[in-house]
Amino acid sequence: MDVKIQEMNRVDLVEVSGRVDSSTAADLGAKMNERINNGTLNIVVDLSQVDYMSSGGLRELVAALKRVKKDGGDLRLCSPSPRVREVLDLAGLDTIFQIFEEQVKAVGSF
Repeated sequence: MDVKIQEMNRVDLVEVSGRVDSSTAADLGAKMNERINNGTLNIVVDLSQVDYMSSGGLRELVAALKRVKKDGGDLRLCSPSPRVREVLDLAGLDTIFQIFEEQVKAVGSF
């Protein structure tokens, strides 16, 4: 798994690629927590290059969402790969997260 973070005006863009599984999910969570601890409240997570998302990865996304919402922010998802989209739908997380098909629309939604 690889995570790239871009700071923008009102939002941090987190681009994730590879597999988010039990051995890498904590690393994703730690990187998002670091941004949140530094004051970032609005986050877009681009999942277009994620091949696989485990329950551990979903748990990290939900935990980050709860942290930013508590302080008035939001975490939005964009461009989930078909496989990740299916996992989000099956877990019922498509009703919890705002999911955008394009990165530009997700970032612009803040």
